[in-house]
Amino acid sequence: MRNMSDIIEAYLKQKIEESHNERVEIKRAQIAEKFDCVPSQLNYVIKTRFTNELGYIVESKRGGGGYIRITKIETHAKADYLEHILGLIGDRLSQINAQHLIQSMYDREVITYNEARIMDRVILRETLLIDLPERDILRAHIMRNIIEAILYEE
Repeated sequence: MRNMSDIIEAYLKQKIEESHNERVEIKRAQIAEKFDCVPSQLNYVIKTRFTNELGYIVESKRGGGGYIRITKIETHAKADYLEHILGLIGDRLSQINAQHLIQSMYDREVITYNEARIMDRVILRETLLIDLPERDILRAHIMRNIIEAILYEE
């Protein structure tokens, strides 16, 4: 059985796919009412499942005429997408953000399931047995090098 967060995520992704411009604009209160949930549940779904690392841009405007706009980052070339991912990494990379990047690359068929599993194991805190912030710095270096290797193949 799927939980409410999964249902809301699926609904929003379906709306994005149905749109002609890979974008959906919603009103927080209307979606909360539709799913009979509190607006903070919607905020949680958007904050955790529609991140840059997962290939989305989220914009919001508060107030009476407020909205939340979710846009799927659509790059038509694999190389463009990987360049976008490289731009997200920065000097440090947390485990959760690295896992989001890996999931996004897998979802867009840039890497295979086995490659995703290997990458996931390499970036785990249990693998990188050093303290923060060095662990996040090392993780960023590892991810950048893997992505550059994939780009070089292209």
